[in-house]
Amino acid sequence: MGNENLSPVVEMDQAYDETIEKIFDLLEEKKYFHCRDELLKHNEVEIAEMLVDIRRKFDLQRMVVLFRALPKDISVDVFAELSVDDQIDIINIITDPEIEYILDELDFDDMIDVLEELPSNIVDKILAKAPKSERARINTFLKYKEDSAGALMTPEYINLKKTDTVKDALEHIREVGLDSETIYTCYVLDRGRKLIGVVSLRALVNAPYDTPVADIMVEDPVVAHVDDDQEEVMDLFTRYGYLAIPVVDNEFRLVGIVTVDDILDVIEEETTEDIERMGGIIDTSDKEYLDMSVWQHVKARLPWLFLLMCSYFITGGIIQSFQESLSQVLSLVIYMPMLMGTGGNSGSQSSTLIIRGMATGEIDLSDYFKVIWKEIRVAVVVGIALSFINYFRIVFLDHNPPLVALTVCSSMVLVVIIAKIIGSMLPMLAKKIGIDPALMAGPMMASITDMISLSTYFIMAGLLLNI
Repeated sequence: MGNENLSPVVEMDQAYDETIEKIFDLLEEKKYFHCRDELLKHNEVEIAEMLVDIRRKFDLQRMVVLFRALPKDISVDVFAELSVDDQIDIINIITDPEIEYILDELDFDDMIDVLEELPSNIVDKILAKAPKSERARINTFLKYKEDSAGALMTPEYINLKKTDTVKDALEHIREVGLDSETIYTCYVLDRGRKLIGVVSLRALVNAPYDTPVADIMVEDPVVAHVDDDQEEVMDLFTRYGYLAIPVVDNEFRLVGIVTVDDILDVIEEETTEDIERMGGIIDTSDKEYLDMSVWQHVKARLPWLFLLMCSYFITGGIIQSFQESLSQVLSLVIYMPMLMGTGGNSGSQSSTLIIRGMATGEIDLSDYFKVIWKEIRVAVVVGIALSFINYFRIVFLDHNPPLVALTVCSSMVLVVIIAKIIGSMLPMLAKKIGIDPALMAGPMMASITDMISLSTYFIMAGLLLNI
């Protein structure tokens, strides 16, 4: 059977798997140059992935041996695709001249990312050999706050003057384009390097040669400030769909640009962080799951689990305080897990939707009353629907008295309403006081709604069953 029915993606995956298995066999036989030849059949992204697989299968040393065997120009591209941890491990092994070559050839923003993670003694050694002007520029970028627009940006952009003609601009792009992060958007500066407009390559190509840049540039462009958080920059890209956004200082001087490839990394990082926090993992890490030690996993998970365990002491106290009532109507115990689970799920649904809405800009803090009114209406319909089904189950299948069914069902409606109100309001409250809203979902929501569900249930039992 041939592979004519396989999709291109599946074929690529199969080719990758076959190559990595072949490399593993060659490494067992210590045929390193044959391994290098196999690696060079693939692009830099796949080579980087293969090197990581080799490290996991064997060790760091063999990964570095193969990395050093790559042609210099390819090794730089591969280095840029590796994680920061892998980059640092490689730098700690290779020679100083190799380090200098890699850092010289890397894009400026990638070089800054590496330098930020290196030990200070190695950074000092690298900076000592750099030209004075380059050293000053690197130090400036290293001082920007982590996770800010300044830390994300690159100074490798194309700048024009408003008096330039289209012909002048295109010639300038040809001269410096290869050293720039992007050529698709150019930035028009005045003599003080203040940003006064942007012009796209499309506009330049379609305009007559003698047209002044001032006539086709877009004034008042969307910009980010050097101190803006990376999430704010991410929101700008999401909202406007640009390939690059200029970054300015307090005096509106252009200091760099952030490109969409950098934002893709930010989106992955922020999404991962939110997912981890929604799952009750406090100490998030940039490392992949398999690269983290057991102790690192324990440190990330234990604090939140301990806090949640303590919260269940309150839940246990609620049950204990109603122990006598439960002993009078034992059938009430059967439906406790259902009410607690339904409350937790209802609250988690609402909190997830609200967190997403705030992250995408669909929901603002000013929408407080709109959100709560919508969630109440949804909760009433959902609660009545679930209670209707449960009433028939409790009476006709479980053969319990109608009053017990009424207690459970009325509790169900109230629990769903309260859980959805809390689930929608807690993330907004968290954002208001400066806490990550993602912490208000998952285990935290389940703990709070469990306590509320039980309290509501026992109160309703007391009112309807006189216990």
